[in-house]
Amino acid sequence: MEATSQQQQQRHEQPCIAGLRFEHYSVAHQLGTQAVRPRLSWKFANVPAGFVQLGYELEVYDSTTIITDPGQKILHREVVESDQSVLVPWPAKLPDLVSRQAVFARSRAADAEAAQNTIRTPWSEPASIETGLLDRGDWQGQLISSPPSWGDECQSAAETPRGEELYRAEFDVVQPATPAAVEEAQRQIRSARLYITAQGVYEAEINGRRVGDEFLAPGWTEYRSRLRYQCYDVTGYIHGGSSSNSVGGRPRKNVIGVRVAEGWFCGRLSWLDDSIARNHFGERPALLAQLEVTFVDGARQVVVSTDSSWRVTRGPTLLAELYDGEKYDARLEIEGWSGAEKHAAAAQWEPVPVRGPLPDTVALITGEAAPVRRIEVVRPVQRITTLSGKTILDFGQNLVGYTRIKRVRARRGHKITLSHAEVLEKGELGTRPLRKAANRDEYTCKGSDSSAGEGETWEPRFTFHGYRYVQVEGNNDNNDNNGDLLSCVETVVCHTDMAPAGSFSCSDELLNRLHANVTWSMRGNFLSIPTDCPQRDERLGWTGDIAMFAPTATLLYNCTDMLRGWLRDLAAEQAKHAGVPPLVVPNVLTRDPFFGRVTPVAVWGDVAVLAPWALYQASGDVEILREQYQSMLDWVAAIPRNKTGNTHLWKSSLLQLGDWLDPSAPPDNPAGGKTDAILVADAFLIHTLDTTAEVAALLHQNTDAERLRREAASARSQFAHEYLTPAGRLVSDSQTAYALAIVFGLFPSPAQRRHACDRLVYLVRRNAFKIGTGFAGTPYICEALTLAGHQGGGGEDVAYALLRNEECPSWLYSVKMGATTIWERYDSMLADGSVNPGEMTSFNHYALGAVARWMWERAAGLKALEAGWRRIQVAPVVGGGLTRVKAVHYTPYGKVGSQWVLEEGEEDEEERLRMTVTVPPNATAEVVFPAGSETEKLVVGSGVHEFSVAVKVPAWPVKPIGLFG
Repeated sequence: MEATSQQQQQRHEQPCIAGLRFEHYSVAHQLGTQAVRPRLSWKFANVPAGFVQLGYELEVYDSTTIITDPGQKILHREVVESDQSVLVPWPAKLPDLVSRQAVFARSRAADAEAAQNTIRTPWSEPASIETGLLDRGDWQGQLISSPPSWGDECQSAAETPRGEELYRAEFDVVQPATPAAVEEAQRQIRSARLYITAQGVYEAEINGRRVGDEFLAPGWTEYRSRLRYQCYDVTGYIHGGSSSNSVGGRPRKNVIGVRVAEGWFCGRLSWLDDSIARNHFGERPALLAQLEVTFVDGARQVVVSTDSSWRVTRGPTLLAELYDGEKYDARLEIEGWSGAEKHAAAAQWEPVPVRGPLPDTVALITGEAAPVRRIEVVRPVQRITTLSGKTILDFGQNLVGYTRIKRVRARRGHKITLSHAEVLEKGELGTRPLRKAANRDEYTCKGSDSSAGEGETWEPRFTFHGYRYVQVEGNNDNNDNNGDLLSCVETVVCHTDMAPAGSFSCSDELLNRLHANVTWSMRGNFLSIPTDCPQRDERLGWTGDIAMFAPTATLLYNCTDMLRGWLRDLAAEQAKHAGVPPLVVPNVLTRDPFFGRVTPVAVWGDVAVLAPWALYQASGDVEILREQYQSMLDWVAAIPRNKTGNTHLWKSSLLQLGDWLDPSAPPDNPAGGKTDAILVADAFLIHTLDTTAEVAALLHQNTDAERLRREAASARSQFAHEYLTPAGRLVSDSQTAYALAIVFGLFPSPAQRRHACDRLVYLVRRNAFKIGTGFAGTPYICEALTLAGHQGGGGEDVAYALLRNEECPSWLYSVKMGATTIWERYDSMLADGSVNPGEMTSFNHYALGAVARWMWERAAGLKALEAGWRRIQVAPVVGGGLTRVKAVHYTPYGKVGSQWVLEEGEEDEEERLRMTVTVPPNATAEVVFPAGSETEKLVVGSGVHEFSVAVKVPAWPVKPIGLFG
């Protein structure tokens, strides 16, 4: 073996700390947080290979400006001998942060080779964090809403949707009287913060300027328990109270305006009839706002949503539905409605009723997760004229967001309709999979003066769609645009603003497209909460989907905070149902005749354990486990067991969803797959018990840990008694049954395990490498085959054959059919181009994309040996006909990379494997070479390492087992 090691720095570059951050925030300066003892993390740049931190120095300042003056008051300085650089605790000697407190911190560190406490790096760039309103007593604002008469007049029944409401308040900024000797500067504004939320969704403006860049704020939470609010720095938006900001000697007026719509709070959710699909959390939207202006001398002026100056009127958005879309009438726009200048429709504004304070049972929270934002713009790639004469734009990518129209020139009152769908069927827009979601926006033109110049531009504010194709109707009258429609319509992609966590590529472009499809499906379904699909009348937080996908999600994006917030909602829902998680969180299926009664369901309920465990593995943050620990225990305790017989296994008479959407399940029965649903439930029960026991041990809950281990052991024994033959055959002779049993370690003896491994390999080969697993088995099937390969039999190559198969059902079938996201079913579209007749037919559903984890961990060989990635394993499975694989992952310690290339060998060598391994500072990696190499494995420190070894690559392709063997 040949090996070289490259240093990450050039001699002229200085070692330094890079990316100092608080908690899991991706930005250096976090405005609005609930963390009163925020932890710090940092990475290193330009340090020598093998760098290991010996100690660090930390300084904390109480300041509202970035550190520029060394003489500023310092709150705390400490020098600590520690190799810890991730989630470093808040200094013990410092008190908890209080409401509105802003602090800056900076750090520097010493190399392990340096003398004790000798600092090698310069001070880092500072990071800042500012708390929100931490105590309910800090809130002076109350909920305000439209007059009750509006409901009577616009609702003949509960199912009638509401349009947007515009709220407006005028205020003067008046500095309290000060002594005459005080200089003019002391009457200036030092800072201004807007704390705002809604029961619904909102957009705020101050003096005609949009505040913030969030989409569908404040996001979706379990509103009965938790409501997010946002904190904005609006210092530059406010006209101050000094003479320099006066008109005719009087202070300039200020105006705050807020658009509010139904959103998830009282809009239509789920597939239920309209009479019961609305108003799940309340009957009308409401606004809660508190604007605080702080002056240089420390005085504070507060404008709150209880003041009699607040007024409300109807806005030009006549329909603001998440499922059905928006209807916007530009003729009804109120010019200057959020500015201090006069506006034409002043007589329309009515006083707002004060609904009262938010109930104390509802926690107000901020800074919990990144918001939903407008991420990128995608332009259409093709204009299609259908056989029926319709005009459809193809954006080339199934995505989530909304359509923006530009340069519209049309007569007053002219309507443009935009209908969205994921697929075409028989050459026309395929709307059947949308079920009862219209997915349609309608714009009524203002006309007149707006037709001059650039024309009219419009985009929705309060809806989103899942689509690739947009049917444009009503644009034919727009002669200037008709010939250039491709340049006048564009898509704005929206999702939770998560930082990408890495990339994957290989020599097979179909696999690269598959990985891209997984990424796009995650993007589309991580919109405030982890949803199941973004297009039809659902878009709910199904627990089973994310239970299976969470480990993959953390490889693709930094989603720890988002999922952590959703898990808090899960725990809140559990508390209402004796520890049982609902099938969807937040739970809006309470009125459904089938799902309305919350009952325990395996896999879906196991999310209470599996999702926080995945977040811990990705981040190394044990506080996530501590926070969710009671939720885990409550779920394990709530699982119904048999009264007699196998008393440690699931109650066998309960309905289970099992291996949902197994390819063999009929279109009208998604749960009717090959694998016994109770076997699936019992396998996950044992896996959940094992995981919870490990969590208990990590949290030093030793009594719980021992009890859970005993329970898991008893359940294992009973599982074997119920489902295993003495030889190792499972009663459900299916891919999913063997995959779960192998990965979860459910075999009492090595001989039974070997037999089961052989049987799984046989079943996959006998099925011509077609996939036979649904939601429950898919995340584990390739891993089980790899583990089977460790005992001989070529399981790794069979895993590759399964992954690379292009025949339906398979992952690459959809790719070959032109998919740009992961489908809910392997055959959501049939080979003839028609849509699967089943109700469960989405073309953007990430669950089956969990196979991407295997592509990272096995094909690229990149895996965490220790939670948080301080210890890494690089052990690629070379084969499958691939000649190169590359994966990069951005861990809490920095960039981890694995790249391998197969080249022609020398003389008697069959082939030579060249590997490049990247290890971040303060971390180590165990590099494992393919079987038969001259070196089995070695451990390396940080840096970029290159290796070259002779390898014998298995023959490709692998042959299936035919009818006669």
